[in-house]
Amino acid sequence: MAEQAEGKKPRSRQIADELREAIEVGRHAPGAKLPSSRQLAEHYGAVRNTIDAAIEILAQEGLVTKEWGRGVFVREKRPLIRLGSDRYSPKYRESGLSPFLVECSKQGKTGRFEVLSIQRVKPDSDLADRLKISATAKSALRRENVFYADDEPVYRVTTWIPWTIAQGTGLLLDVVPHQYGIHGVFEERGHVMARINDEVTARMPTPAEVEYLHLPGGVPVIEVLHTSIDQDGEPYEVTKFVMRADMNGLVYNIPVE
Repeated sequence: MAEQAEGKKPRSRQIADELREAIEVGRHAPGAKLPSSRQLAEHYGAVRNTIDAAIEILAQEGLVTKEWGRGVFVREKRPLIRLGSDRYSPKYRESGLSPFLVECSKQGKTGRFEVLSIQRVKPDSDLADRLKISATAKSALRRENVFYADDEPVYRVTTWIPWTIAQGTGLLLDVVPHQYGIHGVFEERGHVMARINDEVTARMPTPAEVEYLHLPGGVPVIEVLHTSIDQDGEPYEVTKFVMRADMNGLVYNIPVE
């Protein structure tokens, strides 16, 4: 009965609670290596399996990371790459960098992106409604990219554009040959961004997202579904951002209507 916690609380949960408190008050600092399972078992008077279960609880909460052959470490808080409500502002054009690259440079990181695919596709009914295009034909161009800060993937971006806008433009190329990127192409096609609509949710990642974002255990993703709306009130682009929650943040500074 030594492993049975008081009040029927599992011993592993008790130990996890104590370790969590020690992390929160700084007894185990960010980046520090926790004592070994053997040392923790001796300290808490528990068997190794119970210690392993306690560590797994903390890993699922995103407080620690387990590194094979090295041990268990307190997760460090990283500076966030912030996706702001002003990210499409013309002020960033003067730098010659995209908002993502500007934010990376603030942190001394090198930003880049990798194009995964560019395809003409048939949108699902929700996307078709958002873009006011047909759901029964290949009426959209889909661009998929992964964005990196140094060598770490920070978010995956999927953009859908009406084919009537994308056809015959640089949007079909890996590197869009326009000084102001895809938004420069949109403006040349008569769509100047006047308003954006962002729908933000948080969730646990899918197995595929864990793989391509190199997600440690316990780290959720932030999903932003963005719609660009032009000067005539018409939608002309929908983009889905799937972002590592431990490396990204959202900043909105907007008027209250």
